[in-house]
Amino acid sequence: MSGHSKWATTKHKKAVIDSRRAKSFAKLIKNIEVAAKMGGADLAGNPTLQDAIQKAKKTSVPNDNIDRAVKRGAGLTGESIEYTTIMYEGYGPNGVALLIECLTDNKNRAAAEVRTAMTRNGGTMADPGSVSYNFHRKGVIVVGGEETSEDDVMLAVLEAGAEDVEPHPQGFEIVTEASDLVTVRSALQDAGIDYESADVEWVPGLKVEIDVDTARKVFRLIDALEDSDDVQNVYSNFDLTAEVQAELENDE
Repeated sequence: MSGHSKWATTKHKKAVIDSRRAKSFAKLIKNIEVAAKMGGADLAGNPTLQDAIQKAKKTSVPNDNIDRAVKRGAGLTGESIEYTTIMYEGYGPNGVALLIECLTDNKNRAAAEVRTAMTRNGGTMADPGSVSYNFHRKGVIVVGGEETSEDDVMLAVLEAGAEDVEPHPQGFEIVTEASDLVTVRSALQDAGIDYESADVEWVPGLKVEIDVDTARKVFRLIDALEDSDDVQNVYSNFDLTAEVQAELENDE
């Protein structure tokens, strides 16, 4: 698979993260609470919680906030944590497919905010199944390119179960079966290779290449969706050429 859209989206998020730090913290904390509720507070036995905490630390969430979230989620404070995962499907500008993953304690609020963001930014809602059929649950690991060679990455992950390693100017994107994510991530760590992120994501089977004007509109829509506290992730099937990526970088 091509990873241009993943890299572009990641770069774009980093560009706006300061203006949304509070919202970003809230979503990361929510992930920690849910992971602790599902698998307990022991990091050794809960790789999902381990990943959620690592991601929070890389985004500079204070350790005290992380510790409280683990205890809340694991039920150690007596508080009740009740979140529901909801997937919405839709189309963005020029028919770009969108899967919108919400984690919420209020379904009506989440639905209203998603619909409002879509309507105001050139998107339309879609019937269940009309978009999701093209997406598959995969593990996606992003490795920075500094002091890391493609040979080192390939050697570390292929025998551990990686399906694909895609090199980019910024580093490497590794795709695995969702069930193999922890094994492949551990293989990287055992080889002394640091990774920027390791997540189970919805990855499109078929992608559509878009021009720079469409890309700007799609990112504006994704920004509006992610502005909702209930929206955890937005997945799409767009792909960007190196030329389009370069133009987008000039915008920032």
